[in-house]
Amino acid sequence: MQVAELWRYPVKSLQGERLTGAEVGLEGLAGDRQWALFDVGTGFGLTARRVPDLLFLSGRLRADGSVEVVLPDGSVTSEDAALSDWLGRPVALRAAPDAPGERRYENPAQVDEAGEYDWDAFPGARGAFHDSSRTRVSLVSTGTLGTWDRRRFRANVVLDGAGEDALVGQRVWLGGAELDVVKQVDRCVMVTRPQPGGIGRDTGVLKTIHRERDGRLAIGALVTRAGAVAVGDELAGW
Repeated sequence: MQVAELWRYPVKSLQGERLTGAEVGLEGLAGDRQWALFDVGTGFGLTARRVPDLLFLSGRLRADGSVEVVLPDGSVTSEDAALSDWLGRPVALRAAPDAPGERRYENPAQVDEAGEYDWDAFPGARGAFHDSSRTRVSLVSTGTLGTWDRRRFRANVVLDGAGEDALVGQRVWLGGAELDVVKQVDRCVMVTRPQPGGIGRDTGVLKTIHRERDGRLAIGALVTRAGAVAVGDELAGW
């Protein structure tokens, strides 16, 4: 399989940036999930599970390594006041090194056919704002995606081909980086959320994943050796 697309998401749950190449370190692609928005009142890190409107904002790295958020009207900000005003709640944009030791997010469990949810808190990973400490890079193939829009699944690496599920438990080379593929990625309500560019709300996506794939789509890996990766690189060692 070959790398068809590379993506980083500077701010958790916001739209990301498509890249032609990236450095891959122990926390994943450089700049990936290095910022998150926190609800000042509850202390929870915000995700599009709870606040779907986050997907209509975009995170963008600046040349100096800081981050900015692009609002739907095209204006750009990194100010908590402007972000709070747009989201209608007090929020704080925090960098991973400045966040509390325990990051807590909310995860939904569907409780009725109308799509109402209960919410449970769970602890996220330390370092970059990944949901799981067992995933630093996520990969999915075009064969697995089929006709689904890849943006629903927010993978760092889109592979041209098929068969990535068979890599779980193996060490692979992604360009110059070595990955330990440790799991398939469990899917939640995030994949049903609407996004810019004509992606509508679609609960059938998650229902199909549960019915046909036991609730999992894409694979998650830890980084065992840092290195660079570029579009066109082969996934080797499998």
